[in-house]
Amino acid sequence: MFARHDLVWLTHRGWDRVRAGAPQDALDLLDNWRAAGWPAVVRRAEADLAASEVAVGFARPARAVDGNKLRVACRVELSDIGRRTRALPLVGALDAVPAEWREGLARLEQEAAGAGLGLAVYGSVALEALTGQHYLRPESDIDLLLRPLSRAQLIAGLELLATHAQMLPLDGEVVFPDGRAVAWKELRAAFASAPGTRVLAKALERVALVKPEELIATLEDVKWLN
Repeated sequence: MFARHDLVWLTHRGWDRVRAGAPQDALDLLDNWRAAGWPAVVRRAEADLAASEVAVGFARPARAVDGNKLRVACRVELSDIGRRTRALPLVGALDAVPAEWREGLARLEQEAAGAGLGLAVYGSVALEALTGQHYLRPESDIDLLLRPLSRAQLIAGLELLATHAQMLPLDGEVVFPDGRAVAWKELRAAFASAPGTRVLAKALERVALVKPEELIATLEDVKWLN
């Protein structure tokens, strides 16, 4: 089962399909991406996406002259994907982040690992680490994915992120075993809010407002879906 922010490497036919359906101004981006062997990123599916298709995307770093970011959204067949992985682990991005973030992020990664928590990155940090291009800007956030396996891990992970967010521009999501994801700041705030507060949960196929309790219930005696 695919999830948002997964990384996929396309076959030759997959690249040909992507290029054939792309706008003219995106062809240079796609050709360079293909030549470098970089992965596409799985994104949220459109309503009319076929069961045999996966929605993926590519993004160019913001241009210095106007800050414009070229994003290319497309679809590929499952058979067009040669390899895929989950989002890039945080430890794999540490060498790509600015020096002023590196020590703090390394400490966060170590504390998370010590608590049995796996953290991954997406967005600008992940793209900079994967491609070596300059995606990070002074206003960039560090987008993290926390995938708890239990209620205890969820609470520990949220507190760990909140603590380190005092020193680092942390953002990102908590991903639950059924694939739904909620901004970790929003979820943490909901726990301190009135009963009945709902949070915005993003799945691969849809977005919906749900009660946190519905998501937390998925942490009981479950295994992650592959």
